[in-house]
Amino acid sequence: MRLSTTLISPLLKSAGKAGAIALVALTGAAVSQGVFADSGPVGDAAAGSKLTTACQACHGTDGNGLAPNYPNIAGQNERYLLRQLLMIQSEERSAPLMAGQLNGMSEQDLRDISAFYAAKEPKLAQAQGDDVQIAMAKQLYKGGSIEKGVAACTACHSPLGSGNAAAGFPRITGQSPEYTIAQLTAYREGVRATDEAYGAMMRQVAANLNDTEIAALADYLQGLH
Repeated sequence: MRLSTTLISPLLKSAGKAGAIALVALTGAAVSQGVFADSGPVGDAAAGSKLTTACQACHGTDGNGLAPNYPNIAGQNERYLLRQLLMIQSEERSAPLMAGQLNGMSEQDLRDISAFYAAKEPKLAQAQGDDVQIAMAKQLYKGGSIEKGVAACTACHSPLGSGNAAAGFPRITGQSPEYTIAQLTAYREGVRATDEAYGAMMRQVAANLNDTEIAALADYLQGLH
């Protein structure tokens, strides 16, 4: 059984702030227990290593981005990586810098690339904000905000930001603040819609975050572990 966005989205809109928070948390739990049931990616990291020459220009040899606007994909879970690569290849997800990079690759190639980067060691930095900013981000991440209708990020991304590999929820710790800010802002503005299969959960959450909160979360997440 697969959760339907036609079912989830109306429920989120009508549930009210507290109810929406609970629904997002329950949806995350349901997905993690196998509601999105498939066998998951089965990739060969050794085979994937031979397919990453072009990737290294932005993601380095170890999957840690070479510039703040490039995502760190080292240690990212395979299911999430595979889904994003497939969406980029089909142009369902816009990624201009990757235009043409995946042309001619089979799904197994993408599975192998995903396995290769998932096996790499991610790098972490340290939060740079002051005590007030870090406290605000920690509260949003771990407890959410009933007043703003923001669910706790831990519901899907785990207390330490490592995500949920079985459900395909990404690892979000260790990214540069610039990259995290760009993604949360894109979700908030509806520019990024790669959460459609999950009832638009990220857009529902990000819609209620202001620039200050997004920046604080991005700073906090770069060192969460």
